[in-house]
Amino acid sequence: MASLTPLAFAALDLLNEAPIHPYEMFQTMLHRQEERNVKVRPGTLYHQVGRLAELGLAEVVGTDRDGNRPERTTYTITDAGRTALADGLRRMVAEPADEYPEFHLALSVLENLPRAEAVDAVRARIVALERERDEYDEALRRVHAKQLTERYWLDVSYVRAMLTAQIEWLRTTVDRIDGGDLPWDGPAVPTELPTNSKDTTR
Repeated sequence: MASLTPLAFAALDLLNEAPIHPYEMFQTMLHRQEERNVKVRPGTLYHQVGRLAELGLAEVVGTDRDGNRPERTTYTITDAGRTALADGLRRMVAEPADEYPEFHLALSVLENLPRAEAVDAVRARIVALERERDEYDEALRRVHAKQLTERYWLDVSYVRAMLTAQIEWLRTTVDRIDGGDLPWDGPAVPTELPTNSKDTTR
């Protein structure tokens, strides 16, 4: 079975809830703020739903027309689609994926910035992450108000926890850089061992 794009997987999840046409699917994704997890574009979504049908993971169950608007094709998930959804979930949860976040690369070469600029950049990121965390706090308040069962917003809770961990690590690290506890010049490998280190070559 061909691998599914994140958007196709999100579409398959909605199809598993109930038959739906791509336009309604797009509106539902926007309402649920799925753009937090996947890039949602109408044209791409329509293409991905068609691809699911080609793969036998979804099938057409009817068409309808509202006034003079174009016909809308309604799709539903197939048994093969449910299997693909379950298999994909097990893999994505159990197996860490090879991902290459831009920030990880930036951290690996941060020493190319002068200390003051590195400090300013990291502190700016902390402010941005705190703002993002506030948005997730608001999302959590909304789901609590709706009394939505927790299993439906595990992703919100997870991202909020990850943001908090990032902020705490960045605060500690930038304070070390700013205070000089994390050296910002000199050789990559010290030429002399610290005085309290033992020479293990003897």
